[in-house]
Amino acid sequence: MIPIRPPSPSDLRHLPPPITVSIRLDALTRNFQQIRQSITSSTKVLAVIKADAYGHGAIPVAQTLEHLGIFGFGVASVMEGIVLREHHIRCPILVMGPLLPEHLPEIIRHQLTPVISRAEIVQQLLELLSPRATPFPIHLKVDTGLHRLGFETDQALSLLTGLSLSTPLIEIQGLLSHFADADNHDPTLTNRQIQSFLAFIDQAKQLGIQKPILHMANSAGILFHPTAHLGMVRPGLMLYGYAPRQESSPQSLPLEPVMQATTYVAHLRSLQPGEIVGYNALFRTRRPSQIAVLPVGYTHGFPRHLTGVGHVLLKGEAAPIIGKICMDMMMVDVTDIPHPTVGDEVMLLGKQGTREITAEDHAGWLKTIPYEVLCGIGGKANRIYLPHIPDSSPSPAPKPSAKKILE
Repeated sequence: MIPIRPPSPSDLRHLPPPITVSIRLDALTRNFQQIRQSITSSTKVLAVIKADAYGHGAIPVAQTLEHLGIFGFGVASVMEGIVLREHHIRCPILVMGPLLPEHLPEIIRHQLTPVISRAEIVQQLLELLSPRATPFPIHLKVDTGLHRLGFETDQALSLLTGLSLSTPLIEIQGLLSHFADADNHDPTLTNRQIQSFLAFIDQAKQLGIQKPILHMANSAGILFHPTAHLGMVRPGLMLYGYAPRQESSPQSLPLEPVMQATTYVAHLRSLQPGEIVGYNALFRTRRPSQIAVLPVGYTHGFPRHLTGVGHVLLKGEAAPIIGKICMDMMMVDVTDIPHPTVGDEVMLLGKQGTREITAEDHAGWLKTIPYEVLCGIGGKANRIYLPHIPDSSPSPAPKPSAKKILE
């Protein structure tokens, strides 16, 4: 039997992919600069790039931002942090998700900074650390109201007392908390969290904790709660071009969406009135219609719930999504669009002509949030980066990959 060898990826680059996700690194840079200008010069910035930078690609995003004088990056898992280190990201990387003892050797090996919410993790870390020239940095998380991760205030103070008296192996580099409701127009809960955290900090200072980095402001905190900026802020969604509140306000910044997604018309059908389109006869034509088939579906991050509520752009005009979105195809009504042709570019996310589809539009159609939209689309596609990815390695290294970080 003659073995059949699949073509190598380099042999397939000429083939049009079903979806092209373009990441505008120049827009990312400008968004970061807007954030930088909106806070004091002494306030550090920790860019949140968990979930593969919200679907934008953690490695290229980190390489771009590291050149802009950022303090460091926040990730959800140890694996995400390791991948960044393997691609020569040198600045601090905070692992902000929950930790198990099994994670600690890799945290030490790759010089990651753990955000700790359990006292036993501190003790297990101490058992693994050997005497070193500089203490190993950690951040302690205090729960002020989200009730997810973090120490209760009295537990954190007790731990700080023990650490300050007993060990030179660890440095309390940072103290942090996390907002539960910072994008709400009613600031009551957020103000309560801020006051709770500041009261904790006053108590920690009395224990002699040496000037840790204080941080709790996410994107909403940056925009709407300047008293929470403290020593460092943690922008996530803002970096990628979206504010946590969709309406404009005096605090709004001119952010630019970083992600664009396109596909193409793969097939055209002319139908008579009364004919069905798609599974389960969900849609039936009411007039002579022209239907375009697009080679994208829910496997590419476009859920079936977009059917009947969402649209795409073709020749700068809206084409409604009809029939049920399939695993790898969707149908749109192009009856009112002049001269559609197989191969025409279709805008799924981004601007075409005078119209634009944003992640906020998708979120409204799906009754969800832009975070989920960006992760769903960007995490399912091969991405291209514009204009380029800076090279941050001191010597020849593998080119940044657009593969997803698997955790």
